[in-house]
Amino acid sequence: MNVITIILYSLCAGITIPIGSVLAAQSKKMGNLTTRSLVAHWVTAFGGGVLVAAVAFVLAPRAVENLSPLLLAISFLAGGVCLFFLDRSVERAGGRVAQLVSMLMDYLPEALSLGAVFARHHDVALLLAIFIGLQNLPEAFNAHDDLIESGMTKKQSYIILFPLSVIGIIAALVGYWTLSQHTGIVAFIMGFASGGILYLMFQDIAPLSHMPAKWIPALGATIGFIFGMMGEKFIG
Repeated sequence: MNVITIILYSLCAGITIPIGSVLAAQSKKMGNLTTRSLVAHWVTAFGGGVLVAAVAFVLAPRAVENLSPLLLAISFLAGGVCLFFLDRSVERAGGRVAQLVSMLMDYLPEALSLGAVFARHHDVALLLAIFIGLQNLPEAFNAHDDLIESGMTKKQSYIILFPLSVIGIIAALVGYWTLSQHTGIVAFIMGFASGGILYLMFQDIAPLSHMPAKWIPALGATIGFIFGMMGEKFIG
């Protein structure tokens, strides 16, 4: 029964990846370029708000609670440095897959954590699944756009993005079967994901959400964070 529940949780967290990519494809059909751009920037800001909430309410608190100060600092720094080098590698290669790489860098550690914490804290696992699903939607939206702009067709983008929801299920099951008794390792993974997300926020998401002479997109970050707070209030 636990395995089935984990599969359902991780499926709900991952299903927003294909939904986000489909929404991105449909947004291209909007006739007004300004409206389409406004939607894309708002979605990006919303995802940023959700990511900050995930760090503030789920990931960082568990890392702080279960790691020594030294390991806590190392885990956060490792996540940020890892994203930094991946970001640089993608840029040097001239590709536009930064959003895809960034999504995987926070999605997979969080999916591992989801499965690992499920054994002891079902409510935390549910909250984490909600956060993952909310953040995957805008990240997949932007990753689809990146892949299209790098020269791929819509079908090729779907082929890359759609299977990621299944990878999340596998990661959650691996976390449940191998890490549920290793609180310290799970906390380190959460710290690692937090450090990577914070780097991602200031390097990519916040700049991408800004539009000159437009103020509505920034409200998306506030609304995204509200979603996170409500999840913590009612489930956490």
